[in-house]
Amino acid sequence: MQETSPQLAGQVLIAMPGMNDARFGHAVIYICSHSDQGAMGLIVNKPVPELRFAQVLDQLGIKTDQNCPDIGVQFGGPVETGRGFVLHSSDYQAGAGTLAVEDTVGMTGTSDILQDMARGLGPAKSLLALGYSGWGPGQLEDEIARNVWLTAKAVPEILFGRAHELKWTAALRGLGVDPRSLSAISGRA
Repeated sequence: MQETSPQLAGQVLIAMPGMNDARFGHAVIYICSHSDQGAMGLIVNKPVPELRFAQVLDQLGIKTDQNCPDIGVQFGGPVETGRGFVLHSSDYQAGAGTLAVEDTVGMTGTSDILQDMARGLGPAKSLLALGYSGWGPGQLEDEIARNVWLTAKAVPEILFGRAHELKWTAALRGLGVDPRSLSAISGRA
């Protein structure tokens, strides 16, 4: 199993109200890897409402049984939207195909996990994201410095909870921030 950089990996990014890119408006992004080469994360609160997990499996020709979970599918970000990534609890490992982000969370981008999940043998907690969010060297650090994102500790309820429309507010409240007090305009003193 690979291990990831300790910088921002395992934290969430919370989009500030002034986010100009609609794809990231009110987004909560779990950072899966971060190094001086860039960063990669998955949006955890933007479901693709017209698509269910069983439909994805059917499109891939993976047979399901009665133990297959009924999980939603997330828009993980605008990069490689045809590729799926499963963010999951660490009780599941697919060898080198699983990136251990932190002690309790892993990310797997191989079809092994989809086949196991279809048979009810996957992780206890999971979400499937289509696409990912990516930043080049120094890009994420620059965006954080410009107050585009707040960073916070990731908690399971934010990552794996089903109330997607509440995750942004919950992540802010976890920092002690009242979302109503945030301005879409930022500045420097």
